[in-house]
Amino acid sequence: MTGTGGEEMGVQAARSRALAVLRVRSRALAVALLPAAAAVILVAGGATGHLTGGVWDALRWVVSGLALLVLAAAGAVALVVARARPAVTPTVTVDEESAPDLYGMVRDLADRLDVPAPSAIALTPDCDSWLEDRTHPAHGRPPPAPEPDGATLPGGPAPRRGDAAPVLVIGSPFLWWMRVGELRAVLAPVVAGTGPSAHPDIAAARRFIRGLDAAAAVVSAGGRRGPLSRAAYGGLGRVVRLLLRGCRVHAAEMERGVAWAAAERAQAVDYGVRIVAQEQVGLAYAGWDRLLTRVALPAWRMGRWPARLDVGVVAALTELSRRDRLAEGFASRLGERPACDLLEEPGAMDEAVSLLAARLFHGGPSGASPDWSPVGWDDYPEEVVDRTWRTDAARLHRVLDALGVRRAAGHTAPGTGGPTLARVLDHLTTPADEASPGALPTPAPATDPAPATAPGAAPTRAHAAEPAEPARRAEPPGSAEPAGGDGSVTRTGSPADAAPHRPPAPAYGDHDTHGGHLATHPHVTQPDAAHLEADLPGGDSDDPPGHRRATPAAPATPAAAPTPATAAAVDEADDEADDDDLAGTTARGAALAAGLSAQLAREEAEASVTGAGAPDAPPAAAAPTAGPAPDPALWDDRALPLLPLQPPRTGREILTAHVTAMVCCAAMDTAGAVPGLDWLDGPSLLFDGVRAADLAPSVLTLVETGDPGPLRTWMTELGIRPEKPVRLV
Repeated sequence: MTGTGGEEMGVQAARSRALAVLRVRSRALAVALLPAAAAVILVAGGATGHLTGGVWDALRWVVSGLALLVLAAAGAVALVVARARPAVTPTVTVDEESAPDLYGMVRDLADRLDVPAPSAIALTPDCDSWLEDRTHPAHGRPPPAPEPDGATLPGGPAPRRGDAAPVLVIGSPFLWWMRVGELRAVLAPVVAGTGPSAHPDIAAARRFIRGLDAAAAVVSAGGRRGPLSRAAYGGLGRVVRLLLRGCRVHAAEMERGVAWAAAERAQAVDYGVRIVAQEQVGLAYAGWDRLLTRVALPAWRMGRWPARLDVGVVAALTELSRRDRLAEGFASRLGERPACDLLEEPGAMDEAVSLLAARLFHGGPSGASPDWSPVGWDDYPEEVVDRTWRTDAARLHRVLDALGVRRAAGHTAPGTGGPTLARVLDHLTTPADEASPGALPTPAPATDPAPATAPGAAPTRAHAAEPAEPARRAEPPGSAEPAGGDGSVTRTGSPADAAPHRPPAPAYGDHDTHGGHLATHPHVTQPDAAHLEADLPGGDSDDPPGHRRATPAAPATPAAAPTPATAAAVDEADDEADDDDLAGTTARGAALAAGLSAQLAREEAEASVTGAGAPDAPPAAAAPTAGPAPDPALWDDRALPLLPLQPPRTGREILTAHVTAMVCCAAMDTAGAVPGLDWLDGPSLLFDGVRAADLAPSVLTLVETGDPGPLRTWMTELGIRPEKPVRLV
């Protein structure tokens, strides 16, 4: 069914489910009032002389006391639900003065759809778009509702918070990669969702669910002390979870009906363009994901954040269209007007979104400082790639010093003791009479002894501590399920997304309470993105382990604090996993990998202690241009990063990365190579402007088997001299 009939059916289905949610609330209120009603009957019967006697008097006191306890508990639950702050996605608010054309396009779209216009527009550093209700008092002052004629009566009544339309959140990569017509077509089903959102029953049901969801987050928060507090929060948690379970199915079906109605209404607007635009959604997601994991993450680890991430998305996707047969013809779109032209200052907005992305995906500070500063794409090879390689090489030689490996290798000229690649090759080379590969050595000592530096050796102090790689980034669902985990997000999708055969939505309360609703666009299907990434040059061969992402199952209730026995079991499991990973390397390689892992862990711990002890970082000498910034009311710094990108690296990966960095340093200092930036694969080594190839297999052969032959052959062909000292930071 299509057209108006399908839309009305969707709204009716959503309203019926909303009434079911409200009935759950009414039943909970009736249960809370039932003892009080019984107490009133007993008291009235005693006052009128109908229920007299010792038994009735005792029953009257018991029921009255029970009623007071139940009313007090119900009042406490209601107070927590009312005062709890629903989770809201951190975004960059776009003022109408800074984007009048964008606001005009959205309002014109709302007029064509005959729905209320969104109250505001915000940008998120992800490939998704949705409606978000921010009418809770904790979210700040409600945005004023737009007047039809653009004028506001002076001295008129302030708009009520509950009457404010939801905020339209747009993924920033869409603005920079899509054309204006494509963005309009993609936003049509999203903006159409403001119509069902204005229905009183649906709005009331959503407020109730958001309150329960926020109360569940309050219950899951730590810091409770004392048995009385734990008992009170435990009872509150059981009540909230019971209500959430009662609303789970109805809330999911309600949001599905809203999405159905919105998709049906949006079919009349740019339907043909929307089909083409969905291809760009999947392409934008593939480029954005690769840019974050391959390009932005190395910079974040060095204390630098790329100030033009969205511009990098355009460059990455343009390069993809040049290389990949799947993207043929997409480059011709670049002649049309990009959607970022709807912003007055796209550069300042891109910088604000880039800083927000660094905080969401890496947990960086909220502003520039001496240890956290922006970097432009022109300076990226020198400021990030070169420094990353030299920092890793310096760490590698420090660990070799700690293991007692002599600095003067066999191929080093007499009198030189600087850090050389030959020292690393000689140490990792397995002699013929040594034990067979796979034997695990004794782990490196927990504390590094003072490095024995030979006279004339270059300094080997690392420039900056490299934090361990964050946990796996959650795989965005390939569905358009509007029922977000916190109940505060309204996503709309196509008719196919709203079809009844889709799997059930995630249960309310089974969620990440700090913004886990940042996901892909509803119309993106993961198989297409995976297929696209698999066809990228080197997509599978050079992908780090864990880069292929999977959707983690969210726990129904927050995990309790680990006990000592649990922590010991986890540590033992981690040790066994590390042993299994290092079992495929040589004895010397395993010892070096263990030392590097320990050194990285110590540097991360020192950096975290220093950051926690420092009061406020002084402003950087070159602070970013003043412009839009994320609303501080939406932040919870204790939860950063909200969406970590990748899992921690294994010992083999750490050793391989450090040996590769040392080879690159030797190539730059002895063979004239230069650091470069590949938009799809990140840091790269360039010889005469051409990217070096076949380095990774040679390094893996050395690490896993102790055979330096392929690597030495590769270096000989390019004129790299391993016996020459290299410059470190």
